[in-house]
Amino acid sequence: MKHPLSLFGYCPVCGSGDFGEDSFKSKRCSRCGFTFFANAAASTAAFIVRGGNLLVARRAKEPARGTLDLPGGFVDMGETAEEGMRRELREETGLDARSMDYHFSLPNGYDYSGMTIHTLDLFFRVETDEAAEPQAADDAAELLWMPLSQLQPELFGLKSIRHAIELFLAREQ
Repeated sequence: MKHPLSLFGYCPVCGSGDFGEDSFKSKRCSRCGFTFFANAAASTAAFIVRGGNLLVARRAKEPARGTLDLPGGFVDMGETAEEGMRRELREETGLDARSMDYHFSLPNGYDYSGMTIHTLDLFFRVETDEAAEPQAADDAAELLWMPLSQLQPELFGLKSIRHAIELFLAREQ
């Protein structure tokens, strides 16, 4: 896996080619003094359980198009993780979160546009209105209710989601 900073050869402030490694997670311009840090992007994912079934999405886009996923996505600038989780849930499923409980986080590498975006994925147990029916939209090609007893982590295309499914199933037993 290529370090994301290896893709940046010029200072984004002054355009100088004197933009070199400052530390493992930063580059510094020796001309203007600007330092750029490569930090993890925040992302969310929802465990929504009804009647012993987990709501899963089939990915409509790369990376891992066609594989299983959990509803969720990137937290936008200016949002809390909870706000991002609520927004992504509405965008992908049409559901509104009634309550959310944070469970755990996992690091991930998300390959996009020729580079690896390092993320910190935040996992929530989300309760929604029992009568509301989810509708696939945005990044979700389809939504499926899968029995917890039949979940197969290897069918989930993103590494952190696979690991999260394993952790979630261990908690549910």
